[in-house]
Amino acid sequence: MRLGYHSITWGGVTGAAAGVTSVKDLVYRVPGDMDRALREISAAGYRGVEMFDGNVREFAEVRDDHPGSLHRLLDETGLSLVGVYTGGNFVYPEILPDELHRVRRAAEDAARFGAAQLVVGGGAPRAQGIADGDHDRLARALDTVAGIAAEHGLSACYHPHLGTIGQSPEQIEAVFSRSTIGFCPDTAHLAAGGGDPAALIRRHADRIRHVHLKDLGSDGATFLPLGRGALDLDGVLAAVAEVGYDDWLVVELDSYDGDPAEAARISRAWLDGALDRAGLTVTTS
Repeated sequence: MRLGYHSITWGGVTGAAAGVTSVKDLVYRVPGDMDRALREISAAGYRGVEMFDGNVREFAEVRDDHPGSLHRLLDETGLSLVGVYTGGNFVYPEILPDELHRVRRAAEDAARFGAAQLVVGGGAPRAQGIADGDHDRLARALDTVAGIAAEHGLSACYHPHLGTIGQSPEQIEAVFSRSTIGFCPDTAHLAAGGGDPAALIRRHADRIRHVHLKDLGSDGATFLPLGRGALDLDGVLAAVAEVGYDDWLVVELDSYDGDPAEAARISRAWLDGALDRAGLTVTTS
């Protein structure tokens, strides 16, 4: 088992304004200092980092021999880029080619910097609700995304997310009954969407390629460092151990009122005890 952290905590997530009028240019992006983020993630005891497609794209535009290149930053911090997160609406046929264009660009960037996973969110809810065939359209798009990832030596996994048509257990089932893409369970999003994270991990064990860990407050809406909320995360790790998953566990905390480095340390300290309780061993490579 290897431990990583998502850079989102160092500024939250925004998008590219250009995407309002140009679908191919729409990306996720953390507006914070990525140099600081990676150095503090490493100092907190993690060995990997996951980043958004927009931030990796910015690094891709920097020459590898530049002092600020991502290759140099990864080398200096001892981190591996373990995944790149991207996404799309995936239900509107007219814009799908442009969405797949930027998915392909994200896959190219991920491969360039050594990532193994293309983590994918999406499935747009329409103003009028879910239309007939939307889950079919989403599933076909996700299968195409998985093919693009494979062309670049990557594995693709779908991340069920609040605010999409892959949110509730029933919606997740609708996606996975139609698509062969892998699964990235996110503990807090699964719970906030009405699901039992441990049960969903067991249900879709053969699909799991990547795992996001975050805690959830008793209000069912506030994301928190591990061990600070109401989720049965020990039960989640027991399920992870039971199904035999033994790859990256990535802590992803969308925002934090205090110092993001403190949040990373809190979660890392909790993991020390929790992984022992689950009988899971952390490797440093």
